[in-house]
Amino acid sequence: MIEGWLRQDGRKGIRNSVLVAYLVECAHFVASEIVTEFRGQDVQLIGFPGCFPNEYAAQIMERLCTHPNVGAVLFVSLGCESFDKVRVSAAVEASGRPVRTLVIQKAGGTKSTIKLGQDWIKSALLEIDNVSRTSLAPSDLVIGTVCGGSDGTSGISGNPAAGRAFDFLVAEGAACIFEETGELIGCENIMAERAVTPELGQAIRESVLKAERYYQTLGYGSFAAGNAAGGLSTIEEKSLGAYVKSGSSQISGLIKPGDIPPCGGLYLMDVVPDGDVRFGFPNISDNAEIVEMIASGAHMTLFVTGRGSVVGSAISPVIKICANPETYRALFDDMDINAGDIIEGHRTIDEVGQEISELVYAVAGGQQTKSEQLGHREFILTYKSFEPIGPACLPNLHS
Repeated sequence: MIEGWLRQDGRKGIRNSVLVAYLVECAHFVASEIVTEFRGQDVQLIGFPGCFPNEYAAQIMERLCTHPNVGAVLFVSLGCESFDKVRVSAAVEASGRPVRTLVIQKAGGTKSTIKLGQDWIKSALLEIDNVSRTSLAPSDLVIGTVCGGSDGTSGISGNPAAGRAFDFLVAEGAACIFEETGELIGCENIMAERAVTPELGQAIRESVLKAERYYQTLGYGSFAAGNAAGGLSTIEEKSLGAYVKSGSSQISGLIKPGDIPPCGGLYLMDVVPDGDVRFGFPNISDNAEIVEMIASGAHMTLFVTGRGSVVGSAISPVIKICANPETYRALFDDMDINAGDIIEGHRTIDEVGQEISELVYAVAGGQQTKSEQLGHREFILTYKSFEPIGPACLPNLHS
């Protein structure tokens, strides 16, 4: 039996982490020094670098700090930034988690704040040891998937295997999230046909068309030089490869970062900002997409790579699925799954998909992924702007 940590809102976590969150870049160093003393323990650093207010960043920070994998939160503020520390602290307190905010300008500066923060974390670690444990079912899990460092093998082995794992997980009641609309241009009609309602299908079409307009205005598509060097020829080829990691289940909803799936099923995440191009590239790195998955409740993320990526993530584990057998052999210490076996004829897509779904349950039960073992806890949060989703996007919630 798998056990999770029961939270006040009824959700269940697969980890019980303490977060140290800086609320402006000026507080980054102090926050990182606080965390340094707890190397090897589940104390993790996240933060927002900007000094100016942004509703998206505020909402994402709230969702992250009340994520079921989080047990306690320490906020580190310089004191004069625009981030609403009272709001985010109140949200964490209302969730039943231990929380404290340290303001460097009021705490006596760098040394004093570091000492106060480390003392508080020691007490918080003892307190969250008493959080209730409870049985964890597939229907309690939210799983995300992204692909990065894609090459010509990604759409042949890694992404189809991740999609097959999604089919298995959705059938058992899990909520599974795939992205991103900017890398699904040309696939909008195929996805619309899989939507549970015609209205959701139209919302999916509109989200992809929005992404296409956004990238046209930006003058740069979601196609990197590394993709071309790895054998991908066009955005259409990349889109089709990215699409297959969604599997074959019906699409239950369309969400935006921070929206939490209301029940099991397959969900598409629209990560492209609404309105005019204001903040540049929708996601400046793969980890930005992982953070958005986590903000929508993902307990872990399946990361498919062909050329190779070594990143993990704060808060939620990353399962690294390697599409290219040569990359797997070169980066063995960083990879969890060798989907390159499909290309070399050793295993089928079904067999690798089954291995992925079994690893999901093992990680939910406490087994560490390769990135966790190595200490990877990458994190990035930037500016964006979104409008709320409409009722057509979550038909099961509004039916």
